[in-house]
Amino acid sequence: MIDLAVGVIIGTAFGKITTSLVQDIIMPPIGFILGGVEFTALSISLQPLDGRAAVTIDYGKFIQAVVDFLIIAFAVFLIVKAANAFKRKQEPASAAPPAPSAEEVLLTEIRDLLKSQSKS
Repeated sequence: MIDLAVGVIIGTAFGKITTSLVQDIIMPPIGFILGGVEFTALSISLQPLDGRAAVTIDYGKFIQAVVDFLIIAFAVFLIVKAANAFKRKQEPASAAPPAPSAEEVLLTEIRDLLKSQSKS
């Protein structure tokens, strides 16, 4: 139970770090390269109805969320891959099969005796 709680807390913190990485470090240079585009400001404004404020579709925030997700998914992939490689290294090499039990030995002898009797 405590492992799960620690995982959730670490995951939340990692999500915040990734969000900051995308918003503050990755997206500004991409916006600069694309001609000074501010991704959080990208939106489509729909027509206002009956004097109400216009509704906007903020697709720039969605683009940032997708980049966040891709970074987190890649990091989780690397962690799982490393954990699987570590687990494989710790597994012992396959040893010789265990010796048959006394019951199996007895049954094998009985089978061999019956085969030899049926041939005669």
